[in-house]
Amino acid sequence: MIDNNGFELLAIDKEYILELENLPFIHKAPFDRLLVATALSEKMHIVTVDANIQKYSVSCIW
Repeated sequence: MIDNNGFELLAIDKEYILELENLPFIHKAPFDRLLVATALSEKMHIVTVDANIQKYSVSCIW
C-alpha cells in the first residue's frame, strides 16, 4: 500500500530530535510531538483534527 500510493517512510533523523527539543510543551503525547517536529523539519502538512497539534506552528489540513 505504501509503494502503490507514493508514500515514503522516514527514519527518525537527528534533525527531528533537535526540532522536538525546541517545541513548546503543548501536546503531552510523545509520538504526536515527534510528528510535529518531523513536519516542521520537512516542511510538510499534518492531516489531523487534534486541537493540540493545531496549536503548533505547523501546517494542518482538516
